[in-house]
Amino acid sequence: MNKVEICGVNTSKLPVLKSAHMRELLQRVRQGDEEARQELIQGNLRLVLSVIQRFNNRGEYVDDLFQVGCIGLIKAIDNFDLSQNVKFSTYAVPMIIGEIRRYLRDNNPIRVSRSLRDIAYKALQVRDRLINRHSKEPTISELAEELGLPREEVVYALDAIQEPVSLFEPIYHDGGDPIYVMDQVGDEKNEDVNWLEGIAIREAIEKLSERERRILKLRFFEGRTQMEVAEEIGISQAQVSRLEKAALKHMRRFV
Repeated sequence: MNKVEICGVNTSKLPVLKSAHMRELLQRVRQGDEEARQELIQGNLRLVLSVIQRFNNRGEYVDDLFQVGCIGLIKAIDNFDLSQNVKFSTYAVPMIIGEIRRYLRDNNPIRVSRSLRDIAYKALQVRDRLINRHSKEPTISELAEELGLPREEVVYALDAIQEPVSLFEPIYHDGGDPIYVMDQVGDEKNEDVNWLEGIAIREAIEKLSERERRILKLRFFEGRTQMEVAEEIGISQAQVSRLEKAALKHMRRFV
């Protein structure tokens, strides 16, 4: 009834290891026992399943996430320090999550340079280290200081690895029509105030002389410099500057 296969594994029949047996297996792994290593992996696949549920809304194949999570589990088994008074699951879960996050970032549709990704990964590692040390979230300035990098560079790197969000991703559903991201996005360019300002500017331009209109068109609509405008019209740059200032001052009366 509860059979769910992931990568050919029947998840309803996955074993659960006792703490004492887990520690015994970890000690045998340290001695190079490959059978103990395989038993540890099989006995902790439920841990991988519980972690990948956090990433169900990413649109990734569950089988892919499960395989990547298993890589994180294997790394945790190979690197776990028995001398530390820490449960294996406490150490393994962040390792599995980290492996899945790396996979998701590397498969991000927006390509990010390797150097930026490296900075971001180092910043995340430093962040985890500082959280464990101080039991609080570090600031960007603290991350930058620890990495020996400018604060702006750390911010840019962390922003670069953020996953894009679809405008049609639902963010709220109360049983009726869902609310999507795009429903929460405003467009300041199409507000009535801007539309009225555009009309006022056009009317103000009409009240200028032909020469003033031409100067403003060349300067602000075609992006010419005052020197280029002066050459085209046949006057000095100083005259262009005076006429431009006078035209703008004249327009402000009507806007």
